[in-house]
Amino acid sequence: MSETTAATTLDRSERSGHAGLLLLLAGLLVAAVLSLSLLSDEKAQIFIVAFLAILAVAGIFCLFGLAVGVLQFAGRVARNDLTKLMADTATEGLIVVEGDGRVIYANGAFLTLSGCRTAAEVRTVERLFTGAPEVSEAIYRLSQAVREGRAAGEEIRLAPALNGAEAAWYRVRVRPLARPGGRKAALWTIADVTRERERQENVFQELQHAIDYLDHAPAGFLSIDPAGEIVYMNATLAGWLDHDLAQVGSGGLSVADVVPPNAAALIGAVTGGPGEVRTEIIDVDLRRRGGQSLPVRLFHRVAFGADGRPGASRTLVLNRSPGEDVAEGQRAAEVRFARFFNDTPVAIAAVGRRGEILRSNAAFARLFGAPGERTITGVVAERDEDALGNALAAAGEGRGDIVPLDVAIRGAEDRSARIYVSGVADAEGDGEAAIVYALETTEQRALEAQFAQAQKMQAVGQLAGGVAHDFNNVLQAIIGYSDLLLANHRPTDPSFQDIMQIKQNANRAASLVRQLLAFSRRQTLRPQVIQLSDSLSDLSLLLKRLIGERIELELRHGRDMWLTKADVNQFEQVIVNLAVNARDAMPDGGKLSIRTQNVPAQEVAAYGYKAVPEADYVLVEVSDTGTGIPPHVLDKIFEPFFTTKDVGKGTGLGLSTVYGIVKQTGGFIFCDSTVGAGTTFRIFLPRHVPAEQEAAPKAGAAKTLAADLTGRGTILLVEDEEAVRAFGARALTSRGYTVLEASSGTEAMAIVEGLDQPVDLVVSDVVMPEMDGPTLLRALRERFPSLKIIFVSGYAEDAFKKNLPEGEQFTFLPKPFSLKQLVEAVKTQLK
Repeated sequence: MSETTAATTLDRSERSGHAGLLLLLAGLLVAAVLSLSLLSDEKAQIFIVAFLAILAVAGIFCLFGLAVGVLQFAGRVARNDLTKLMADTATEGLIVVEGDGRVIYANGAFLTLSGCRTAAEVRTVERLFTGAPEVSEAIYRLSQAVREGRAAGEEIRLAPALNGAEAAWYRVRVRPLARPGGRKAALWTIADVTRERERQENVFQELQHAIDYLDHAPAGFLSIDPAGEIVYMNATLAGWLDHDLAQVGSGGLSVADVVPPNAAALIGAVTGGPGEVRTEIIDVDLRRRGGQSLPVRLFHRVAFGADGRPGASRTLVLNRSPGEDVAEGQRAAEVRFARFFNDTPVAIAAVGRRGEILRSNAAFARLFGAPGERTITGVVAERDEDALGNALAAAGEGRGDIVPLDVAIRGAEDRSARIYVSGVADAEGDGEAAIVYALETTEQRALEAQFAQAQKMQAVGQLAGGVAHDFNNVLQAIIGYSDLLLANHRPTDPSFQDIMQIKQNANRAASLVRQLLAFSRRQTLRPQVIQLSDSLSDLSLLLKRLIGERIELELRHGRDMWLTKADVNQFEQVIVNLAVNARDAMPDGGKLSIRTQNVPAQEVAAYGYKAVPEADYVLVEVSDTGTGIPPHVLDKIFEPFFTTKDVGKGTGLGLSTVYGIVKQTGGFIFCDSTVGAGTTFRIFLPRHVPAEQEAAPKAGAAKTLAADLTGRGTILLVEDEEAVRAFGARALTSRGYTVLEASSGTEAMAIVEGLDQPVDLVVSDVVMPEMDGPTLLRALRERFPSLKIIFVSGYAEDAFKKNLPEGEQFTFLPKPFSLKQLVEAVKTQLK
């Protein structure tokens, strides 16, 4: 073992040999001698020779082991002298302590730092650093860390210091050491960092002075990161804007809070190449916390990294409020111009002789994006470049009759703008050759397209309604006379089946006509207050049979669904038609989803359908996972007789019927589709808020008619179609009624005026020449207030009901009707 004084180091890491091994060896030799003395001389001599031979061989082996370094004498352990020299001469104090608190090594720096003169004075770190509670707590944390096998470090302030000074800062670190034999030890490192701390405090004070100078400078300063967050703002600017500096840098203040949207777009439009530094001078109005404007000039500097990404800006802000500038008149004029230039909704850009964008306003940056190094032709779609280039050339020639251009915006082909080009008379200044003005027309063109589509659909609807009305009169005659023939033929007659075929095909044609009337919104609806989720649940069994087993049906309803008002039967037809189309679009199977939910007025805009006004709606979504609809077909799917199905597999009236029913109900229908991904139809039906005393509709209520359909009375039959009038007259006469025929409203009035007493019932068509049905009713009511009337028409009841006086009572019979339906309606009215 070797020990040194405090002037050098303390090293107790070496281990000496053990005396017990030597005594054990001596005991073995004595035992061997005693054993040999008990043997005879001859046998003892043999064992002695063998024992000496073994000792000789062991001795030779030990000599060779010592020669090659395999064996060493105790107290002569080999060490790495260079490593020990580094530890002994380290500037930081090093001390190694075993787990039992025994110090086995301490270098000279530690002995000097701790003030120890002899090895006996060396103390562990726990005993060395005692004093204030925070010091003891820090040392305890380090000791606990090394016991847990972790390295740790602390900086502590000790007063008084180890060297007797008033106070000092020490950096103390510890880490566990693994020693041979599994013994635990810890290496403590101690350094005096008092001067380093003093330098840090000096730097911090200087930094505080610099920040104080910048905070109270006569100009504003701020820094904006690429995400638009203000990461720094000096006190001067915060005072101008009346903002709390505590909000800056903590995510509480962004450029949108202090800059209007137009100016924000202009600030964010600064672009540059990799490694470039760009400085833009921008005249804008900042926004104080109270909402007032503050005119300023920004020197906005942005540095771009090697990858082209912008860094945080360095922006100098000059206050341009009245009284802040010597040249007051010029300042006021510049502020006014900056406001006009940046706040106008018109995008403006000054263009050079080669088409380069010299300067632009905020609206231009918002419409076309950051101009950067692009030319003016680079902001429009490629197909519009030549037209814009020709307009710029005409402006350079001084022409003033340049026609405005409608262009598409590059990078966003679905957006459009109208561009006006004006030449600059004096182009000697900074190279301006033209001024370009632009207005976005995306929404206008979308509305124009929607209006054109609506006009087309209305025109087709009017045509379809007119054809349906005239065709109904033809079908009325066919069905009516078929009923008359059937009444005179028995089922066993050979002609009976032929007449039935005529009537069945006429009824089939009548169903097609009803679909046309549905598209033209002229069919008769019987709206009632319904809960859509209940109606869909009742319809689910039918839908499952329609779509088949290979298609999964999912019904998902929103909670607390609102009421709506619709014709239940027609609404079910809408869902069935959509389900059938979805089935046909999934020949290999798939999933049909029907979802309902409430859509409050504030959420309508989120769907992006500008034709839907803000109101409360009940939404029905019908989605499939089928083949989808190509974009060139999507605009035509609601047109009548348009179909993509094979001949004989569709009439093309399914979606047109859906469109008409939804529109006549007061709702909206839209289709979104992606080829290969599926189609979604969205139906918006207006929410119905029932009145307090509104009676709930009685489902399934039906009138029970008498079996006897004969009767007595005088009936005035008014119909301009001779075939229909003749059928009605024969049908009613055969049932016992007296029928007076008139081909127009004028002729009907003449008949009524010639009678001594009023007729019992009037059956009148609605659309007639000279005098229509509603006009005839008003004229008859003047003479006979209690007169009963039945209107028949190929149009819907709502198409003429609005022309009648409020509260007028009448019965409506839609064409085409059968003989039985006619006599039932008459019998009911005359009861």
